[in-house]
Amino acid sequence: MCMEKVEEKLYPDLPPTMVRGREEKFKEAQTSKFWLWVADMFFCNMLRNRFCTFRYTGVENYEKADGPATPTIIFSQHCNWWDGIVMYHVSNKILGREIRLMVEELNRFPLLRHGGAFSVNKKSPQASMKALKYAVQEMGKLSNVLAIFPQGIIRPPHFRPIEFQTGLAYMAQSAVKKYGRVNLIPVAIDYTFLRDNRPEVIVMLGEVITLTDTKEDRKTLTHRLERALEVTCINQEENISTGNLEAYKCLFKQHLKWYRQIEQRLKRIDK
Repeated sequence: MCMEKVEEKLYPDLPPTMVRGREEKFKEAQTSKFWLWVADMFFCNMLRNRFCTFRYTGVENYEKADGPATPTIIFSQHCNWWDGIVMYHVSNKILGREIRLMVEELNRFPLLRHGGAFSVNKKSPQASMKALKYAVQEMGKLSNVLAIFPQGIIRPPHFRPIEFQTGLAYMAQSAVKKYGRVNLIPVAIDYTFLRDNRPEVIVMLGEVITLTDTKEDRKTLTHRLERALEVTCINQEENISTGNLEAYKCLFKQHLKWYRQIEQRLKRIDK
C-alpha cells in the first residue's frame, strides 16, 4: 500500500517547542572574540552567497536617541529562516554592538550560542521567564543589543495585523526599572528582487521609542510597539514599490556576474 506523504504545515499556529513538545534546558550565550570572528565569516558568507545586496537605512534614528549609551532592544517581524542572520548583521555590523538573540530549540543549533544566541522554551510561562530575565540582564551590558521577534511564531511575509506576545513589553518595563531607560527600535526586513537575478535584503530602522517609566499598561505598550513596527514596515514597502531607495546605504553589494557584465556592455553599443 502506498502511503501519502503528510506535508508539514507551512505556518503552524504554535511555536516549535510546543509543537514538538520537547524539553530544553536554558542555555546562555557563550561568545568570545574567536567565536564572533567565526560567526562573522560564516554568516557574512551565507548572505553573500544568496543575496546580491544588503541595503539599510534609519541608523540616524538610533544615533539621535543616544543609542550607544542606552540599553537597546531591536524587534522585527519574523517571516523566514534568514531573519536571525539579518538581525545579527543589524546589531554587529550596522549598530556595532554584540547581539543577544532568543532562539527556540537552541539544542538543534548549539553553535549559535557562540554568535550571541540564547535559548527560550515556550512550553509554559514559567519556562519562558528564565530567558526573559536573562535578556534584561544582558541588556545592561552596553556592548550588547537584544534582538527579538515578538510575534512568537513565523508568519507569512507582510502578514497583517502585526500582533505581539507580551514578552517584549515585559522586558522593556523590567529594563526601565533596572536601568532607568530603554530604547526600542522597530526593524522592517524585506527580501525582494530588484534589478539583479538574485534577491536583496532591505532593512529599515524605524523611529526609536525611548521608555523611561513603567506606568503604561503592558497591553497598551504592546499595541503601541505593534503599531510602530507596522508603520515601519509600511514605510519600507512603499519605498520598495516606488523604487525610492536613494536613502539606503549598502552593507555589501556584489560585483556583477560575468554574463551580466557582458549584458551591460552590449547595452552600451550604439546600434
